[in-house]
Amino acid sequence: MSTYRFDAQDKVDLRKIPTREDGGYEQEEGEARFQKLADELFELQELLYSANDHSVLVVLQGRDTAGKDGTLKSVAGAMNPVGVRIAPFKVPTPLELSHDFLWRMHQQTPGIGEIVFFNRSHYEDVLVVRVHNLIAEKMWRKRYDHINAFEDLLADSGVILVKFFLHISYEEQEKRLLAREVEPGKAWKLNPGDWEERKYWDEYTEAYEDAIGKCSTAHAPWYVIPSDKKWYRNLAIAEALIDELKPYKDGWLQKMERLGAEKRAALDTVRATPRTSG
Repeated sequence: MSTYRFDAQDKVDLRKIPTREDGGYEQEEGEARFQKLADELFELQELLYSANDHSVLVVLQGRDTAGKDGTLKSVAGAMNPVGVRIAPFKVPTPLELSHDFLWRMHQQTPGIGEIVFFNRSHYEDVLVVRVHNLIAEKMWRKRYDHINAFEDLLADSGVILVKFFLHISYEEQEKRLLAREVEPGKAWKLNPGDWEERKYWDEYTEAYEDAIGKCSTAHAPWYVIPSDKKWYRNLAIAEALIDELKPYKDGWLQKMERLGAEKRAALDTVRATPRTSG
């Protein structure tokens, strides 16, 4: 499996990272592999929920048609709905705009034992805002530090952070946009603004490179996921999530064993206590 993980602040060049990968699998093999990983993800998520020691924040970013919704359907859909939540972020409301740019994010961060998927995120405020000059450059440039501090706070609070950039090619995006015009099931996604945003492809590329490069840390890594092949995208994200969660598995299991012993001891005490007559 080809992985492109960034966990230290450094220069990122998206042109050097392919958008089309297969990890050495044929599609049928890759999809079968994903099903096995889905079972492992389900187990890890249930342990996270039961141990109640950590929470998980998964950030999904990508250009229009990159596959955020498809990722949620496949990867989030592989987990137990109890303890999993999706937080989509659209254009800020007037109320949200009246606060600092991270205010609406704080409302949606995961509670202990919970996994939350951000469909778009706080990174929009160094992407769209930057590309369309919605605020002064000196303001959005400060936001990289604010984002890093926000993610530091979450990590210090027991949140496991994993961030994914779904990396598609200019050509693949065009194919997917055109498909929406002819496939009845996708017509609801038609939006002239998507074609307008394509005009800023290079500007968004530069903005994403800076966001990934300036906000990659060991406790909040970025993964760039080749996403031209949807089945490979799902497989790569599932594998990366498992890699990030598995180091916690033994600790969660130990806690569950300890809790189980305490519960059994409590039951034994109840059973051994004679019933008193009223």
